[in-house]
Amino acid sequence: MKTLKPLNGNQTIAEATRQVDPDVIAAYPITPSTAIVESIAQFKADGLITGEFVCPESEHSAMSVCIGAASAGGRVMTATSSQGLALMWEMLYIAAGLRLPIVAGIANRALSAPINIHGDHSDTMGARDSGWIHLYSENCQEAYDNFIQAFRIAEHMDVRTPVFVGLDGFIISHSVEVVQVEDDAEVKKFIGEYKPVYSLLDMSRKITVGPLDFTDYYFEHKRSQIEGIENAPAVIEQVGKEFGLTFGRPYGFFEEYRMEDAETAIVVMSSAAGTGKDAVDELRQEGLKIGLLKPRVFRPFPYQKMAEALKKMKAVAVLDRASSPGAFGAPLFTEIRNALYDYAERPKVINYVYGLGGRDIKVEHFKEVGAKLEKIRKTGKVEEMCGYLNLRES
Repeated sequence: MKTLKPLNGNQTIAEATRQVDPDVIAAYPITPSTAIVESIAQFKADGLITGEFVCPESEHSAMSVCIGAASAGGRVMTATSSQGLALMWEMLYIAAGLRLPIVAGIANRALSAPINIHGDHSDTMGARDSGWIHLYSENCQEAYDNFIQAFRIAEHMDVRTPVFVGLDGFIISHSVEVVQVEDDAEVKKFIGEYKPVYSLLDMSRKITVGPLDFTDYYFEHKRSQIEGIENAPAVIEQVGKEFGLTFGRPYGFFEEYRMEDAETAIVVMSSAAGTGKDAVDELRQEGLKIGLLKPRVFRPFPYQKMAEALKKMKAVAVLDRASSPGAFGAPLFTEIRNALYDYAERPKVINYVYGLGGRDIKVEHFKEVGAKLEKIRKTGKVEEMCGYLNLRES
């Protein structure tokens, strides 16, 4: 039956995995996602998971096992972070190119160098063009809910594309919250029986997986792969609605907070959105008409819906927990500014990189952004397009 449990983010991913009970779980432990793998291993030892649990020699090997198991017709998941995801890089593109509905829990962590074990979005943002769907979580409950929905999204016959579920390292992965854990049978019913498109173990069909592809058909095959992620928005929306009807917590592409009459807005993903909401409440008390938009889905990027939600604003600040060296702005900023480009009337859009390597972002930092947005609203002038928050600079 459904119950309230005190769980950290890693435990919520493991709990959801236990309920889904994939055919194969292949993962190599790495901070701060180690406890996901440890908890799953304990579930397996206790007989609470019937699927195969494989702990290979590296993250590259873990994704290789996932690809092999999914190609053999299995429902498959993994978990990793940071350098572990980077070590999977080669195999991420293969998993997506083969349209394998693998689900991966990612405890988002900074990439080296310097070595850092704390949370930012460098790892998954580095893999943003690998062909995977990206979901991001504000808290432990969202991590649990997103992970369950990810299987429905990935396995849909119109999608057949792997999914990342991100949760901020340490901030979410190691923070304990009271989580609504749904009934095991209801979760299994919501997920449904897995029906693979093909299986290498099916001797009645002659298929080739991972063939060599030259100039004659490579382009067409990549276009076919893109079709899956382009079909995903309708599926993500439908699954989010069904999740709400079943469990009482509906999901969309993003959450709008106090946006109804807002004239300025802050856009921020994941755990920082909770702090941002507190700042918005304080700024509202000070008379500023400001709101917050929290993206949940980064790939496929819901550019039309995002633009419709933001086009009425006078000024918008996009906060990124990842940098994009050499680019004009960080990843989320470039997507949002591009989405607004064709609108005759559109807000001034500025960008701040924050929280790299787990650096704190506090209410006062959001209030600084709010004050700058208010100045832009009044003057119509942008003094600094791209900047940093809570950074020591001379």
